Amino acid sequence: MPQREAEPKQGKQDRGRQGDEKPKYVKERGSSQEGRNNKYIKTENRKTKDAEPRERKGTESLERQERKAKGTESLERRERKAKGTESLERRERKAKGTESLERREQKAKGTESRERKGKDNRSRERQGQRGKGTGPRERKGKAAGTKALCPVAAKCGGCQWIDKSYEEQLQAKSVRFRKLMEPYCRPEAIIGMENPAYYRNKVHAAFGEDRRHNAISGIYEERSHRIVPVDSCLIENQKADEIIVSVRGLLKSFKIRPYNEDTGFGLLRHVLIRVGHATGEIMVVLVLSSPIMPSKNHFVEVLLKLHPEITTIVVNVNDRDTSMILGERQQVIYGKGYIEDRLCGMIFRISPKSFYQVNPVQTEKLYARAMEYAGLTGRETVLDAYCGTGTIGMIAAGSAARVLGVELNQDAIRDAVSNAKRNQIGNIRFYQNDAGRFLLEMAEAKASLDVLLMDPPRSGSSEEFLNAAVKIRPGRIVYISCNPETLVRDLKYLTKKGYEVGKCVAVDMFPFTDAVEAVCLLNNRKPDTKVRIDTDLEGCYRIRDAKKNQD
Repeated sequence: MPQREAEPKQGKQDRGRQGDEKPKYVKERGSSQEGRNNKYIKTENRKTKDAEPRERKGTESLERQERKAKGTESLERRERKAKGTESLERRERKAKGTESLERREQKAKGTESRERKGKDNRSRERQGQRGKGTGPRERKGKAAGTKALCPVAAKCGGCQWIDKSYEEQLQAKSVRFRKLMEPYCRPEAIIGMENPAYYRNKVHAAFGEDRRHNAISGIYEERSHRIVPVDSCLIENQKADEIIVSVRGLLKSFKIRPYNEDTGFGLLRHVLIRVGHATGEIMVVLVLSSPIMPSKNHFVEVLLKLHPEITTIVVNVNDRDTSMILGERQQVIYGKGYIEDRLCGMIFRISPKSFYQVNPVQTEKLYARAMEYAGLTGRETVLDAYCGTGTIGMIAAGSAARVLGVELNQDAIRDAVSNAKRNQIGNIRFYQNDAGRFLLEMAEAKASLDVLLMDPPRSGSSEEFLNAAVKIRPGRIVYISCNPETLVRDLKYLTKKGYEVGKCVAVDMFPFTDAVEAVCLLNNRKPDTKVRIDTDLEGCYRIRDAKKNQD
C-alpha cells in the first residue's frame, strides 16, 4: 500500500506565510469514501477560490520577502547595526566621552571660558526658578521636613504649624491676636514657651482594628472617625504614649478586641492618660463598652510590671452610641482613682472627668498674669466663674477677702472642695450651678461683687451670663479665653454696656497648633463728674417781661 503522507501542522502564521518551498495540502471534498480515508491531495499548481484571497493577502514584493526571510534590510544599515558604526566622529565621542577636544581640555584644566560658564549658570538658575513656587521640588522639601518631625502630620491635622519654626509660630500668633484686639487695645508681647515639646499632660487614644483585624491605636483623622495609628507624638507626654502602646500590645494575649463603631462589637474604645507634671503621678482610664472586663486583675498586674510608675487605673463604661469619650459610670480597679499635681504652689486633685489645664508650665504664666490684672488688695469679693477644680479661685484666695467658685460639673466641684481642704483655704466656697444662672441670682439678691474671674469654654460666654455680669456690674472683669474669636465677640457686647478694655496679652498654651489663649482686663467706666445742663435763658426773660406788663 502506498504510504500516507503526514499531515503538516498549520498555524495562523503558516497559513498566511508565502514563499515557502514545501507544497501545500488541502483536503479533497469528494466522495464519502475519500472523506473516510481522510486523503489529501497536492494543490501546488491548483488555484481555488478559497486559496486566492489568502495568496493576495500575503503577497508582498519579492525583494521584501527576501529581506524578511534573510533578515536583510539594506546593506549599509545592516553593517551599521552589526558593527555599531554610526559615524566615526559620533562613535568616538560616545566611547571616549569627548565633547569637543578644546572644551574637554578646558574642563580638565578648569580654564573654561567665562562666557560658557555664564551660560551654564544662567541655565541652572532658570531651572531652579521653574522649580520654585508651587513646583514639586519645594513641596517635596516641605513634606520631607514635616515627615521627619511627624510621619502622620498630614492625616492628623492636630499640629497645623509643625512645618514652622517656633519663632515663626509666635510671630504669626502675635500678629493675628493684635489684629483681633486692635479696636480695643494694644496687646502686650506674647508669652511663649521655652521648650515647646511633649507638654500635654492629658493624652487620649482611640482604639480600633485595621483590615487584618490587628489592634491599632491613635487619633482620629481630621473631620472624620478614621483612626490614624500613632505610637508617639511631638506634643504629648512621652510616658503616656509608652503606656498606650503597652496596653495595645496586651490586647491579643487577653483576648480583648477593640470596639468597632460600625458593628457595635468589641470592648476597648479609648485609653485616657493623665500625668501630674510636678508630682509624676499617672492615671490610666480604660474606656470600655461593657462593665465586664475579662481577667482585669491579671491585666492590671501585667501592666504594672511594664510601668510601675502608674498610680491608679480606672475603668470607665461608655455603652452609648456617642462621640463623647467618657461615660457616666466608672470603677476604680487600682489605686485611689485620682492623681494630684502641684501648680502655683498648691496641690490639686485631678479625677478622670475634672478639668485641668493640659500645659501646666504655661498655665502658671497665664494665672500669674491674670492675678496681676485682677489687682487684688485683700478687701475684694471675687467670683471664679467656670472654676473647674478651683485652681485660679484658690490662687486668688490668698489675696482676696472672699472667693466664690461656680461650676456645673459635679466631679470637678468635688475635686475643688477637696483641693481647698487639702491646701487649708478657708475663705473660698464652691457651688455646683450654671455660671450664668448663679450670677443672675446674685444680681437679683443685690449682692456686691468686686472682681469677676471668668474662664469660659471655646464657645465663649452665654448671653445670659453676660447680661447677669452687666447687672451685678463688678469693678473689674478678668477674662481668660482659649478662643480669641469668641473673646472679641464678648468684648463687643461688654464694651457697649459700659466696660472698657484696659490690658490684654496672648499666651501660647499649645505650640505647633494655631490655638492661643489670652488674658484680658475690663474696667467699669466711671460716670462723668461734669453734668451738662441746657437752659433757655431767652425764654426765661420773655416770661419775666410778660409778668411785668401784666402788673
